[in-house]
Amino acid sequence: MRPPSPSIPEKEFLFESLKQSLRLDGRSPLEFRTPKLKFGADLGWVECSLGKTCVLAHVDAKMVKPTPERPFEGMITIHSEISPMASSEFEIGRPSDEEVTITRMLDKVLRKSDAVDKESLCILAGQRVWHIRLTLHFLADAGNMLDCACLAGIVALKHFRRPDVEVIGDEVTIHDPSERAPVPLAIHHAPYCFTFAFFSDPSTPPILDPSHLEQRLSAGLMSIALNAQREICVLQKLGGVPLTMDEILGIVDVAVTNAKALDAKVESELMVDVLARTVEFR
Repeated sequence: MRPPSPSIPEKEFLFESLKQSLRLDGRSPLEFRTPKLKFGADLGWVECSLGKTCVLAHVDAKMVKPTPERPFEGMITIHSEISPMASSEFEIGRPSDEEVTITRMLDKVLRKSDAVDKESLCILAGQRVWHIRLTLHFLADAGNMLDCACLAGIVALKHFRRPDVEVIGDEVTIHDPSERAPVPLAIHHAPYCFTFAFFSDPSTPPILDPSHLEQRLSAGLMSIALNAQREICVLQKLGGVPLTMDEILGIVDVAVTNAKALDAKVESELMVDVLARTVEFR
């Protein structure tokens, strides 16, 4: 069921506020909501919140046979489905355009960018590899679910530990975490996604991390996925609002600044969680 469109007073109030660089939640136009991370009892279980937008990520691993085309690489799959729990706009079995866009972007950012070293997931070449499965549950939609899901996904991958294995000849032994310390995934880099909303009125500045109402009334969106090393992994633009080169470079600079701050926060939160656990890590 699609909710009713915003009323005319709502639209006019929002547009007039944005022209004065004011937002309904009190943020500045290029201010990112402070993310909140909550780690579960199991490694690889992370709940991420951006304001009232909430996504739960869970990672698990199993041993499988590799594909004939890539016998030396493990596999990574991402499963995400937005249910009516997040918003009444979404229906089970009938993916909306936003859901398709989010699913494709998550695949590009977390899997195709080679954030995880797939060769390190190989146990026995051509016979046994690790299959890493990342599952994302969208719990609440208050705008910008894409950035929240990308953050939850990469933090869950960094938080996850797989069981240690021992290979003797063709025999593979999986050790229980109580016998040997679990092994973290080999992460090449940590991409973070930042979404900017644009409006048809040239006097309205672009805004970072749009809310649900801002996202619905925007004339176009641009999402940038990059890491703290200033490497752009994915740049995606939706909508017909034209942008000059200088505008795009300015937005990239804002994303770089936020990526560095976000990476430092994530590493700090992960370190606090590690110190609070009694598990020995390699």
